[in-house]
Amino acid sequence: MSEPEARNARRHLVALTLTKIADGLIDPKLVLSWLLGILGAPTVFVGLLVPIREAGALLPQLVFGAILQRLRQRRWVWVIGSAVQGLAAAMIAVAAFFLTGWAAGLAICAFLALLALARAACSVSYKDILGKTVGQSRRGAVTGLAGSVSAAAVLVFAGLLLTGVLQTRGAVIGVIAIAALAWGIAAMVLAQLNEDDSTPETTDATGGYLAILRGDANLRRFILVRGLLVSTALAPPYMVVLSAQGGAGLNTLGALVLASSGASFLSSYIWGRMADEHSPKVLLLTGVAGGCAMLAAIFAEGLGRANSPGVIPAILFLLMLAYHGVRQARSVYLVDISDENKRSQNAALANTAIGIILLLAGAFGGALSFIGPTGALAGFAVMAFLGGALALTLRSVEG
Repeated sequence: MSEPEARNARRHLVALTLTKIADGLIDPKLVLSWLLGILGAPTVFVGLLVPIREAGALLPQLVFGAILQRLRQRRWVWVIGSAVQGLAAAMIAVAAFFLTGWAAGLAICAFLALLALARAACSVSYKDILGKTVGQSRRGAVTGLAGSVSAAAVLVFAGLLLTGVLQTRGAVIGVIAIAALAWGIAAMVLAQLNEDDSTPETTDATGGYLAILRGDANLRRFILVRGLLVSTALAPPYMVVLSAQGGAGLNTLGALVLASSGASFLSSYIWGRMADEHSPKVLLLTGVAGGCAMLAAIFAEGLGRANSPGVIPAILFLLMLAYHGVRQARSVYLVDISDENKRSQNAALANTAIGIILLLAGAFGGALSFIGPTGALAGFAVMAFLGGALALTLRSVEG
C-alpha cells in the first residue's frame, strides 16, 4: 500500500469509526424511543422513529446520486452530510432539554428526518469515494475494523445503560450531544482525504437509472438478494417482543444494544476480510445463519423457553452476527462490481430500491405479526434463506 493510500485508509477508519459510534449513541430503536417516553411524547411518535430514520436515509438517494455525478471532488457531499447529521443531533438534544409532550415528539421526529436525509447523502457518496481512495483488497478491512472499534465504544454505552447509569434524562441528552460532536469531527477528518478528480456527468434522474437497471442483470440480482436479506434487520424487534413477554421491558432493549454492538465488535473485521475474498459467499453464509437464528427463536417459543434468562439474548446475538456480515458484504460487493463512474449511481439505485423493499417487508412482517411474533419471524426466515441461496447466482469479483 502506498503512503497516500495508507493516509487515506487511516482517515476513512477514523471518520467511519466516529460516525458508527454516533449511530450507536442515537439509535432510534432504543435511545430516542426511551427519551420520547420520559418526555411524555405520544406513542405515535415512538412508532415513527425507525421508519423516518430508515426510509429517509434510503429513498432520496437517486436525487443525491444525480447531484454527485456532476461533481469532480465528491468527498464534499459526505463531509457536508456528516456535518448536517451532527447539527441535527445537536438540535435533537436541545429539543429534548427544553420541550416535552407533543412538542418534543414533533421536534425530535423533524430533526431525525433531517438527520436521515443527510445520512442519505453520506451513504450514496461514501462507496464512490471509498472506491476511489482505497484499493479493492483493503476496503472490507477498513470498514470492518471501523465497525469493530466503534462497536467496542457502543458496548461501553450498552453496559452503562443496562446498569442504570445512563437512565436519566440529562445523561441521555449528554450522550446525544456527544454523537453530534462525533459527526462534526468525522466531517473535518474526511475533508482532508486525498481524492483524485472524477469526470462530471449529467444523468437523467429517472431514465438513466432505469437504463442501468435494465442493462445490468447482476445488479438486479444483487438488489433482490439484498432486499431479501433486509429480514436480518427487521427481525430483532420481534425477538425482543418474545423476550419482553416475560416482563423484561427496558432490559431487553438494553440487551439488543449489547447484542448488536458485541456482535459487531467480534465479527465486523472478520466479515470485512472475508468479503474482500468473496463477498457473495459471505451473503450466502449470513443469509443461512440469520434464517437459522430466526428458526431457533421460533423453536424456543414453542418449547416455552423464550422467557428463560439468556435464551433470546443469545439467539439475538447470533442474528446480529449475520446482520453485520450482510452489511459488510453488501457494501464491499456493490463497490467491487461497479465501474468508477457508476459507483454512486449504482449505490443510489440499490439503496432507493432497498428503501422501498424495507417498507414492503416491514408491512409484510406487520401483517404476519397478527399471528404472533413467531409468524413474522417465520416469514423473515424464509426471506433470509432465499436471499442466501440467490447470492450463489451473483457474479464473482474476487481477485
